[in-house]
Amino acid sequence: MASNFEGLLREALAPVDPPHDLGQRLEGALTGLTEMAADELEAWELSAMRDPRNWARPAAALVVGSTAGVALVLLRARRRLH
Repeated sequence: MASNFEGLLREALAPVDPPHDLGQRLEGALTGLTEMAADELEAWELSAMRDPRNWARPAAALVVGSTAGVALVLLRARRRLH
């Protein structure tokens, strides 16, 4: 029973290679997020700044866009090293 369990565990924990196009898909998703965040910030009007209730969407767009932009830069830098 123990050897069967060990075999099943070894089979379940076998390394899996990621898909070949994973980097391209990730780069496309990060680029899309960055562009959507930039569009959201571009559409935001400064006159809405007076009401703090209107700050959530631009703040979220700023955080998402910045995070996606940094991840995109790191992904491209890593690709250049390889």
